[in-house]
Amino acid sequence: MAEKEWYKAWFSSPFYHKLYFEHDENEAQKFILCLLDCLKAPSGSRVLDVACGRGRHSKFLAAQQLDVTGIDLSFDSIEYAKRYEKENLHFYQHDMRLPMWINYFDYVFNFFTSFGYFATRREHDDAIRTIAKSLKHGGTVLFDYLNVHYIEEHLVHDEIKKVDNTQYEIHRWMDEDHFYKKIIVSDQSLESPVQFTEKVAKLSLGDFTDMLSFQGLQVLEVFGDYNLNGYHVKNTPRMILLAKK
Repeated sequence: MAEKEWYKAWFSSPFYHKLYFEHDENEAQKFILCLLDCLKAPSGSRVLDVACGRGRHSKFLAAQQLDVTGIDLSFDSIEYAKRYEKENLHFYQHDMRLPMWINYFDYVFNFFTSFGYFATRREHDDAIRTIAKSLKHGGTVLFDYLNVHYIEEHLVHDEIKKVDNTQYEIHRWMDEDHFYKKIIVSDQSLESPVQFTEKVAKLSLGDFTDMLSFQGLQVLEVFGDYNLNGYHVKNTPRMILLAKK
């Protein structure tokens, strides 16, 4: 597959969701409750979950009495998520690089490093423009991204993970601009192992600040983990940015 489109096949794979999501529900819900307490989001606020996958965050946000829209590039993920739709929860297949609703949402959330995987800086700028334009004036956006400097210092190069009966052989490396992760999946349902390679841009706090400010978004706070403790350039695993339009 073309390098720039690696995410299309991987994000639609059931093995992707099994590796990353099936055992993380408690962590995700704890983070969202902490976040909503910080934001003081009123009941009924309109929320956009960008790159929502199968909707695990969206479902929990809707359960907190928010009006939630989830979008994702993967047709398969959205088809799965749609089974959970209700009055205050809707899902649409959409590419975040393309325009959508204008001045509509009170909050836009981008969770779990669901950014940084496009081939060019312009595509990342296009995605942030979509997010910025979708927000009402005074609206808030959150980016939950990896902390580049922390990952550089703590990169685990080789790892074996087993989730139920599926084995994931994981190899990680980096260059000046990207992190890479080759994942070899072995499962009894497969005739032979399948392989995927993730590629995520090394976007720093400065990079995000520049991209956001260019679209009229001002960074307000930066957190370093899912308990919303302070960000440290080398000592915290996440870089969670809150910005306002």
